[in-house]
Amino acid sequence: MARSACLYSRGGCPYVYCFHRMRKSCTLIFVLLVCAAVAGAQQVPAQTQPETTLKVDVKLVNVYVTVTDARGAPVAGLKKENFRLQEDGRDQTISVFDKESALPLSIALAIDTSLSTRHDLPLEQASAKRFAHSIMRPVDGLSVYGFSEVVYESTRGYTSDLRRIDDAIDHIRVGAATALYDAIYLASRALDHRKGRKVIVLITDGGDTISRIDYKQAVRAAEEAEAIVYSIIIVPIESSAGRETGGEHALIQLSDDTGGKYYYATSTADLDEAFRKISDELRTQYLLAYYPSQRTSFSEFRRIEVKVAAVPEAAAYHVRHRAGYYTVKSEF
Repeated sequence: MARSACLYSRGGCPYVYCFHRMRKSCTLIFVLLVCAAVAGAQQVPAQTQPETTLKVDVKLVNVYVTVTDARGAPVAGLKKENFRLQEDGRDQTISVFDKESALPLSIALAIDTSLSTRHDLPLEQASAKRFAHSIMRPVDGLSVYGFSEVVYESTRGYTSDLRRIDDAIDHIRVGAATALYDAIYLASRALDHRKGRKVIVLITDGGDTISRIDYKQAVRAAEEAEAIVYSIIIVPIESSAGRETGGEHALIQLSDDTGGKYYYATSTADLDEAFRKISDELRTQYLLAYYPSQRTSFSEFRRIEVKVAAVPEAAAYHVRHRAGYYTVKSEF
């Protein structure tokens, strides 16, 4: 049987075995064919060989941090090693550390011009102009928004020209209703394309009566733009039964989630003091930036936590920053 051919079929398909004495020859022929094929492939011009490039997009995440002491005063002079940063509970390596006083600043100043705030509007305008004059530098930009039943950008873009800013504040349009969340959303979308630090300063009594954008959409737009929201809540009569406490709480939460702060104002002095504190904080912020390490969560929102360490007074410090970031931008 060693010299005879063996032919059989399985399922109608024939299989042929080589003669026993020709097995070595078959093996040699197979090796020679493989070598020839390899040699032929090496002779193909380089430009005809397909190339595959794997691109990995790892986004640098910016976290603007404000540190205040037990009295609420900004803390300056901290170093990179004084900060610990986590994303979703995992330690992250801080790749960029900087003190923020030198970076360009974009401020969206949004003033409530609805019927409920009309009595205090002249005082708000005067205080807002003083704030602009104290904070603006040639590298910065400020845009003035007035919002009632509509949102109107009075400066028609960002500018560092103080005369143009003053004129825009003086000529904001008054109305009846309050489109607060629309104003936050539109200001955030405009800031999204700006470089450097981005801030929204709201002057309002907190009530929203007519917005087409809801609170959740407004918050997400601010977070996606990396905008820090400062809310100055106007309370003409603090014990008023008509006070919009629900709207106030919404502004407080919005400010907290974006790393900003809220202030109550019942007088011109309160307004000026709120603006002064905002200005001081913006001059003493820190930038921590990192490339996220391997993620274990499939959630589109990543939570951020920053702590101060290796400082004797760290236990008394209060650290503020945005709550986190979205990995995919919304399509509102």
